[in-house]
Amino acid sequence: MKHNRSVLQNRKISFEQLGFIDYKEAWEYQEKLFNSVLHIKAQNRSAAPEAQVPTTNYLLFCSHPHVYTLGKSGHESHLLIGEEGLKAKDATYYKINRGGDITYHGPGQLVGYPILDLDNFFTDIHKYLRYLEEAIILTLNDYQVTAGRIAGLTGVWLDHEEQRNPRKICAMGVKCSRWVTMHGFAFNINTDLNYFNNIVPCGIADKQVTSLAKELGREVEMAEVEEKLLGHLASLFEASILKTANEKGY
Repeated sequence: MKHNRSVLQNRKISFEQLGFIDYKEAWEYQEKLFNSVLHIKAQNRSAAPEAQVPTTNYLLFCSHPHVYTLGKSGHESHLLIGEEGLKAKDATYYKINRGGDITYHGPGQLVGYPILDLDNFFTDIHKYLRYLEEAIILTLNDYQVTAGRIAGLTGVWLDHEEQRNPRKICAMGVKCSRWVTMHGFAFNINTDLNYFNNIVPCGIADKQVTSLAKELGREVEMAEVEEKLLGHLASLFEASILKTANEKGY
């Protein structure tokens, strides 16, 4: 029995700022929200039309202590340090269930985890990724930093056209099941880029990584970037973003 999407579509997104949070704790919280949305979808499939309920969309912003994460399609050899090296860097390491290769999360990075039911917006995972990228690109434009895409590579890049010194400023890796998403993007704002020297970022050995602070030559207020990014995400997804009362802030 198919539901009436025009009735059930929910374009409201519940936003929560988790602040500085352990990676595993945030991952488990994502899983909890992700599974709650899948549960509602499963119930709707067997319910009469009048008994069906809209699914909830979530958006989490946070930053993490130093951590390296390896996606399902990644190679462990792209982590260039061992257990002792991780301890020396005060960093942790996780193999996780998103797409993509290895990346780094740490202080000064804006990490976004959208847990969206794409049935509420559009059922196109490639369009979804392009919209996430576009929101970052528009946010960078607000700081007079020109960014874009490089064919065949996900994420957001600087010097993406001439590619004399292409450098990634935002990495992306998502999971999607029954059109529900999790994981997301890592936007380098005031990030210590030295931590990227311990990996082959996203499995790409011949390109650099950068941050907004490095490009501007100054530190940037994280909350300011967050507000700009939220506005662009709301516009692109034609959504209302509802802030929760228990935000921790950075």
